[in-house]
Amino acid sequence: MFLTIPTAMTWTRIVAIPLIVGVFYLPLPAAVCNLVATIMFIVFAATDWLDGFLARRLNQTSSFGAFLDPVADKFLVCASLLVLVHLQRADVFVALIIIGREIAISALREWMAQIGASKSVAVHMLGKLKTTVQMVAIPFLLYDGVLLQVVDTRLWGQILIWLAAVLTVWSMAYYLQKAIPEIRARVKR
Repeated sequence: MFLTIPTAMTWTRIVAIPLIVGVFYLPLPAAVCNLVATIMFIVFAATDWLDGFLARRLNQTSSFGAFLDPVADKFLVCASLLVLVHLQRADVFVALIIIGREIAISALREWMAQIGASKSVAVHMLGKLKTTVQMVAIPFLLYDGVLLQVVDTRLWGQILIWLAAVLTVWSMAYYLQKAIPEIRARVKR
């Protein structure tokens, strides 16, 4: 099932990347660009939950969808982080940690799948928590203002993105710990 409703929604996250980046090149006031990018990110990030729900509900799950979904998420997060680094709203060190982890764990999962041990690096609650914190931090940093005259989104976004970086390292250590016994077993052969 190459093109289903859930898969089309997943593709929208990939299509969203140049739109979110492009907003900051429009001749609009910074506050308008921030608001538009924030709304777009929230809407497109919400498709992550919705496409999974619909795939299960409509019985349209597929191996292609299972492959594309995390790729779309990673593209959306990484592109948004690069925009935030460019706008000096996120530290480059945080971006390197998060992007580096995504590359490393994706490679680890690919290799573990090739050796028939993909269950040892299956998605864990720690990884889901990391993703949730990222998905809250990024719109806060994109918005970059005071929300409801109370919430300083840059301050809270900075706190949350650093928390996401800590969770990123922690989850990577968890996945590596789960993979090491399989790696050792394969190396001894």
